Amino acid sequence: MENMISSIIIGIAVFGYASWALVKFIQKSKQGKCAACEINKSCSKECCIPKQVK
Repeated sequence: MENMISSIIIGIAVFGYASWALVKFIQKSKQGKCAACEINKSCSKECCIPKQVK
């Protein structure tokens, strides 16, 4: 009985973390490339400037 309870708790923890990571990933992907970047405050942001179409 104790073994089953610990397995359920571990399963809930694993699925909970996976759900949290998925939500965070979706939120960052909606922000765009530079807004979600971890170093966006110190970045020169040259990578975010789109190349102009000739």
